[in-house]
Amino acid sequence: MIGYLFRRLRMLLFSVFITCSADAATLADTAATAVGKHGRLRVQGATLLDQHGKPAVLRGVSLGWHNWWPRFYNSETIKWLAADWKATVVRAAIGVGPQGSYLDNPDFALECLYQVVDAALAEGVYVIIDWHSHEIHTPQAKDFFGKVATKYKGYPNVIYEIYNEPVDDSWAEVKAYAAEVISVIRSIDEQAVILVGCPHWDQDIHLVADDPIEGYDNIMYTVHFYAATHKQALRDRADYAIAKGIPVFISECAGMEATGNGPVDHEEWQRWVKWMQKNSLSWVAWSIADKDETCSMIKDTDAPVASWKKEHLKDWGQTIRAELRDELIRTTL
Repeated sequence: MIGYLFRRLRMLLFSVFITCSADAATLADTAATAVGKHGRLRVQGATLLDQHGKPAVLRGVSLGWHNWWPRFYNSETIKWLAADWKATVVRAAIGVGPQGSYLDNPDFALECLYQVVDAALAEGVYVIIDWHSHEIHTPQAKDFFGKVATKYKGYPNVIYEIYNEPVDDSWAEVKAYAAEVISVIRSIDEQAVILVGCPHWDQDIHLVADDPIEGYDNIMYTVHFYAATHKQALRDRADYAIAKGIPVFISECAGMEATGNGPVDHEEWQRWVKWMQKNSLSWVAWSIADKDETCSMIKDTDAPVASWKKEHLKDWGQTIRAELRDELIRTTL
């Protein structure tokens, strides 16, 4: 009798252990995602904070222009970037301007965008909705962000980038445009982080530092660099802005020349990586595309949309995958 009771007690304890372990594993899986860990993001001073009030640093990759590389705008690609590359943020570059872009075919652009955002929500990673333009299109931008903010209001994953890279516009013009678009988003979503570009391909962050946008919270400003072209002088500009309390987000970066071609300058890239680590800056590398250029990470059009092996990736793609996976190891030790 005693032996029977002992066996029953042991079985009961084992059942409880298995149930608790399964529940703990489920919670661990949820917490292990970027959004599960950081939750709703907010900006305080020059720092991006998570739901616990701790600095949040996101690292990931940008898809190429949706109108030229739509084959990567799918759940399979996003799932692979999150699971294998360990990206905590992806960027959907919704092309504006060239033939076939949002201005010509908004329905297709939104179809591509929604596939990426929905996949990011499912994988628990952050997603930047990037108005990938080089010039101002205020009415179209307001309409676009009104639609997507309405669709994704309340999701902590979503970050809005309202102007990719101003080229010829002055900061006064960009600032006026930004105020109009931000007001549309804020009338729908009061909390989401919004990224604002600055003149000269996101190089003139010093102009922002001397005249930032006022009246809105959770605003950050983007700096873009290509390491073989942009070096210490741009880091000095960004340091000037950060010292003045300007929150900086590196929403596009790469290791080669600004043309997107030429060899990867690994030495200068590592200088940028160390500088970003020092300043706790989030960064997104350019790009998931198969164009015949150095900055497109996928080797050619024969490569699959996910489950890439080494032979499917160019040097730059291999570099970024290794950097993201190595960063995960460093931050979890």
